[in-house]
Amino acid sequence: MKTILVPTDFSDTAYNAATYALAMAPRLNVDRIVLYHAYELIVPIPDVPTAIPMVNPDDLRIASQEGLDKMQKELAPLAGAGVSIVTRADNTLLAATIDDVVKQEEAALIIMGITGGSKMEEILVGSNTIDVVKHTSCPVLIVPGKATFKGITKIVFACDLRQVADTTPIAPLKKLLAAFHAELHVINIDHESRHFSTDTPFETLMLDTLLEDYKPEYHFVDNPDVVQGITEFAESIQADLILTIPKKHGLFERIFKRSNTAKLAYQTHIPLLTIHE
Repeated sequence: MKTILVPTDFSDTAYNAATYALAMAPRLNVDRIVLYHAYELIVPIPDVPTAIPMVNPDDLRIASQEGLDKMQKELAPLAGAGVSIVTRADNTLLAATIDDVVKQEEAALIIMGITGGSKMEEILVGSNTIDVVKHTSCPVLIVPGKATFKGITKIVFACDLRQVADTTPIAPLKKLLAAFHAELHVINIDHESRHFSTDTPFETLMLDTLLEDYKPEYHFVDNPDVVQGITEFAESIQADLILTIPKKHGLFERIFKRSNTAKLAYQTHIPLLTIHE
């Protein structure tokens, strides 16, 4: 891993995510942090009062670059030896073009902030973050507003134990475990064994085989609320990271539905890493 992409809106939350990325970079052998701002030219809507000022796209571009330059300068003292901070600004919708940016910058990880609290914070800050998770195939690390990087010694891997061999991104997962030598706790949330099937023991054995070098510990938790079950368990063992695999159907959809505004991301103070299947 060489490059981390850090989308920013210049908020305190975004600054914190960038600080987290810089602290984490040496452990992942990252030598390049890209601060990225996607600014949008708002198209006027019919029947809206003409008193609303028109925004000059050149002014937007200049303001975006000025914000990036300021952020780059303030974060520079936090960059370790051999780690460069570069900037990029595009007039685009963030989620719509994030995969293209990832490919062009050859980024191996996206790190973004998220703020719990008021609904307004969730709408303004959270919607972009969750949209990026949904629209990119690149791993995304969601950093709560007050989280600080102190190393990663315990990882909670929330797994539905379904089609493990086909859906587990084993290569990036092994890279993560090798980089931090962390304890791996695999957690499966169910309620009254509703999702237990004849395949579950086999899928557990398959995952154990894939991860045998890392000696995973397995925990089966009964809780009707998947998000609550994950959060309470991760906090009870003082985990440093929660890992989920976004699937088109299953755990990810229950966690990241727009209707519950990414409950897991908002309810925990623990960073959340999503690696696509």
